[in-house]
Amino acid sequence: MAHVKAVGSKAQQGINIAGKRLGLKKNSGEAVKAGDIIVRQRGSKFHAGKNVYLSRDFTIHAKVAGIVQFRPMTGYKQGQKYIDVVTK
Repeated sequence: MAHVKAVGSKAQQGINIAGKRLGLKKNSGEAVKAGDIIVRQRGSKFHAGKNVYLSRDFTIHAKVAGIVQFRPMTGYKQGQKYIDVVTK
C-alpha cells in the first residue's frame, strides 16, 4: 500500500517547475512604445481595447506609442477590464 497519496501539485511531489512570468508588465499611466508587451496571460482576463492587439497566446501588445489606460467592462462581464493605449 502506498504511503503517500498520489494526488497533489508538483510542488508537493518535490519537483520544481519554473514560473511562466505571467501578469502585468506595464501599469496604468506608464508610457509604452509600439510592440511593447502590456500583459501576459492565459485566457482573456484582460481584453484588447483601443490601439492594442491580442496575440495568439492572449498576450496584449501596444500598436502605437502612448500611455496605458485600463477601463472596466460593462454589462454581464463586470470585473473584467479593457486595456487601451492613448496616444500623446
